[in-house]
Amino acid sequence: MHSNDGLGSGMGSDADVDALAQLVADAEGIADAARAAQVREFRLLAAAGQLAEAQSAGAPEKVKAREMALRGIAAELAGVFVATDRTLQRRIDEARDLVENYPVTMAAWEAGRIVRGHVRVIQEVGCLVPAESRAEFERVAIERCEGERPNRVLEALRMLAERMHPRTFTERHEEAAAARCIRVQAGADGMSDLIATLPTAIADGIVDRLTRQAREIISARAQADAAGATDARADANGGASDADTTIRDGSSFVDDGRTIDQVRADVFSDLLLAGTPALDPTASGDGDGTLGAIRARVQVAVSALTLIGQDEGPADLAGRSPIDAATARELAGNATSWERLLTHPVTGTVLECDTYRPTAGMVRLLRARDRHCRFPGCRQPAIRCELDHTIAASDGGATHVCNLANLCKRHHDVKHHTRWQVRQLSGGRLIWTSPTGRIYREDAPPPLVAFTTTDPPDTGPPPF
Repeated sequence: MHSNDGLGSGMGSDADVDALAQLVADAEGIADAARAAQVREFRLLAAAGQLAEAQSAGAPEKVKAREMALRGIAAELAGVFVATDRTLQRRIDEARDLVENYPVTMAAWEAGRIVRGHVRVIQEVGCLVPAESRAEFERVAIERCEGERPNRVLEALRMLAERMHPRTFTERHEEAAAARCIRVQAGADGMSDLIATLPTAIADGIVDRLTRQAREIISARAQADAAGATDARADANGGASDADTTIRDGSSFVDDGRTIDQVRADVFSDLLLAGTPALDPTASGDGDGTLGAIRARVQVAVSALTLIGQDEGPADLAGRSPIDAATARELAGNATSWERLLTHPVTGTVLECDTYRPTAGMVRLLRARDRHCRFPGCRQPAIRCELDHTIAASDGGATHVCNLANLCKRHHDVKHHTRWQVRQLSGGRLIWTSPTGRIYREDAPPPLVAFTTTDPPDTGPPPF
């Protein structure tokens, strides 16, 4: 937890806030003008594609004629947009797809209900939806997008599109999993990319475990550096022997200035080549747990119907993409503990959370309720966030779910060291106020998987 005491001028003066308010007002005008220009550009490019098709109508080799007409028009426009004709041809195809196949989205963008980022997400995800269902997908997707950041709606829209697909997610996942592979893509300067195509839950778990191991190494390195500084001061006072100095110089942390990405890559290599991370400074077990004891953590929300095999819809891997029902069932079956969520019947907001084993219930409930950092636009998973008192404990704020929310380290600091302010209402709703007075509402995100269902059909009395 943090305190706002002693922040000095870091909060900014009233004059600074006024200047920022003017910048924000100017930004709004620029954003409106940019949106209008982007819409005009897309309609122009779509018209160019339609012109190319019209020019090739009736040609004996229609496909080739259309391609040549499109190339010629793209080359003409490339001179205006200062781009290559290949780039313009790709943009023309993208514009035609949007204008002709997503008219509701185009209209919402033109009206200012959504922004270019929302349009990109809808178009990217909408290709999964059959043409006959696309209008309904657009309607629901636009409602989800309004008032929300594009990066926050991606997983919700992907889940929506997956459920609208005529084939179950499980069927398609089984086919895709059969193509899992490892490949090497040669790069420059003696480097290569090792690419693994794996089920999402496994890939995310690998990255999570590598990240936690890398952080353990960096933490141990910091402790060794602090100990070395203390010993150096003792040397200056004649308190250390030559043997002590030799031992410190032989430490595995001497001249170790690797970044977390570099440490992650090194641990990854060691685990695959040697079976255990040779760069583990706690390999002897004399630290706070060895790297080999670190296991990956993933946060999955899955409906009860999926767990008992009555629904093959996708489950939600928090902060990532959907996973198939079979993987979700396997994760739930192997989990040492899991939580049952009670959700609001209308909004889907998590209201209660219980577990079948003793646990820190409050922390688990908040992770289940928040799912990610609760600062506007952030999607850092809750398992990598910090619990923050909305009203600071030093100001009398209670340590209770109604006064706690998950914030990532970056936005935890923003809350306590800038003029951003936040209130928490019932149901976990946060109301953020920016330094210039703009209001951002942050609802507790409902789980993307369905926790309610209609009554099962009446099949008559039971057989016994």
